[in-house]
Amino acid sequence: MPTSHSIKTGTIPETDKKQRLDAALAGVLEDLSRERIKALVAAGNLQVDGVTVSDPASKKCAGQPFVLTVPAPVEGPAQPQDIPLDVVFEDDHLIVVNKPAGLVVHPAAGHADGTLVNALLHHCKGQLSGIGGVARPGIVHRIDKDTSGLMVAAKSDAAHQGLGTLFAEHDIDRRYLAIVHGRPNPPSATIEGNIGRSKVNRKKMAVVGDDRGKPAITHYTTKEPLNGATLVECQLETGRTHQVRVHMSHVGYSLVGDPLYGVRRKSLLSNGKVIRFCRQALHAANLGFIHPVTKEKLSFNCNFPPDMQELFSKLRV
Repeated sequence: MPTSHSIKTGTIPETDKKQRLDAALAGVLEDLSRERIKALVAAGNLQVDGVTVSDPASKKCAGQPFVLTVPAPVEGPAQPQDIPLDVVFEDDHLIVVNKPAGLVVHPAAGHADGTLVNALLHHCKGQLSGIGGVARPGIVHRIDKDTSGLMVAAKSDAAHQGLGTLFAEHDIDRRYLAIVHGRPNPPSATIEGNIGRSKVNRKKMAVVGDDRGKPAITHYTTKEPLNGATLVECQLETGRTHQVRVHMSHVGYSLVGDPLYGVRRKSLLSNGKVIRFCRQALHAANLGFIHPVTKEKLSFNCNFPPDMQELFSKLRV
């Protein structure tokens, strides 16, 4: 964790003299988001031509030299913990990990520690430039505790804002592999239906009417017929809570092992043997996006974890 502040210097662009000061600075300080710059200016951390300027909306500073003092990020409430991580990609701005099933993403009631955030704080110690002034990884999407696979988190303020925009605009390629009960008919289709909290069970999400919930779209494709089940790929246009699990269950093909949305069949038969699987058979296998800072096109994929590979092998026809 850095203990001293950093100094950013430069010249405010003259490209548009009607541009707000915070917007102009965001154009040259790519490692800071506009919101972060706005807060720093308002706090009196900016000098323009030797004079403190505290109005982020000012339009009178074009062409003048500036000095911006950025305090070292403060520690957040979550504490670093030495939890092993499967790092797929990492640079100064973001990190992509292959999350194991059983690992909670973010501290919450019932899971105060032992989460992915705690693991990232340990792994990235001294590398986090600060999200909104706090040394923390920027979590822009989540994977259920008992779902495995790829996740991206921000290490810098600019990456956090950029990734947030990509997810908000659904400009992320996310594909999951799922093993579902039965044989989907049709083999490939698009499921559309708002997802909101179930009125029957508040622990569950459900497909609800157009006046409730949030729009959700899932495209599924059959990859391989299995013994009593099917391997499908689900590509998400949206990222709602439990989206794949809810949508596939809604059309009659719940995920094998799903304790919340699954059918009462808790086992499958393969070659006369009973197969049990104790979590939803869901794996975030593919993740692709444009790097929010470098603009490089990134694409990642990861294989099944051992438990899903074993299930898949046993169910192969």
